[in-house]
Amino acid sequence: MNRRKFIRETAFTGGALLASSAIGASIPVQHALTILHTNDVHSRIDPFPMDGSRNQGLGGVVARSAIIQDIRAETEQVLLLDAGDIFQGTPYFNLFKGAVEIKAMSKMGYDAMTIGNHDFDAGIENYANQLEHANFPVVICNYDFTGTAMETKYKPYIILEKGKLRVGILGVGIELEGIVAAEMYGRTQYQNPITAANATAAILKEKKCDMIICLSHLGDKYQNEEAGKMSDEILAKESYNIDLIIGGHTHRFFEQPRRYKNKVGSDVLVNQMGWGGIQMGRMDYIFSGKNGEKRSKAHTVVVTKKTSE
Repeated sequence: MNRRKFIRETAFTGGALLASSAIGASIPVQHALTILHTNDVHSRIDPFPMDGSRNQGLGGVVARSAIIQDIRAETEQVLLLDAGDIFQGTPYFNLFKGAVEIKAMSKMGYDAMTIGNHDFDAGIENYANQLEHANFPVVICNYDFTGTAMETKYKPYIILEKGKLRVGILGVGIELEGIVAAEMYGRTQYQNPITAANATAAILKEKKCDMIICLSHLGDKYQNEEAGKMSDEILAKESYNIDLIIGGHTHRFFEQPRRYKNKVGSDVLVNQMGWGGIQMGRMDYIFSGKNGEKRSKAHTVVVTKKTSE
């Protein structure tokens, strides 16, 4: 894939947000990490049609691939992650049951994904079978898949080496009962995501991870009759070692990540990029100083082709 075939235009919003002052402070830079992320793409392989609608021309794996390639060409350490619901929404899923989506993600070089509720829409056996096309892992720590087709097809966490950085990645999923037909997820057992995430993050901390990322399909927050429902906001506030939550499910387009304080007073960022592959998140982290201080800068990348070169 070359630049002439896959051209793109990006729009950036946001700025330095996180742990202390803006990026560019006069302290020695040790390591840098760029995190790209998507969620709720919902089988949107092609761009939205040019039909006069608000999203016309946006999204599509060709434009996203070009953006990812360009960022990898200019940035040494890049992670590419997804927070679930890659299935359901276009005829590609109806016809091919998820093979096209996972093959496309493999071609783009995703490092990990977690599971969304719609990923069970053709059944747990289908999901497990489609993972044969994946060259990246599924991470989730609060589903017990014992006795199902997924029993050997997932990991509760992974650790990736990016340069001299160790990055721990875990995943949590939404309660399936009530939103997914029971026959579609079978014997899958849902476990409390706060308990599971904290236990898993503690393992990653013990394994000397410099950063811990949670891929979440819980939804960012809920109000009114759903107030109190498990969410990224609650998880962030109840966590201990998680640095960043990449969320999904509620299809919210965040202009900037939200910042919360965890149980020990440290910052936790939560970010989400809407749905349909219209936008991709970009988080640029710098690890500086002797104590591995993390500073971040956030962008929203609008996924679209240029109209001219």
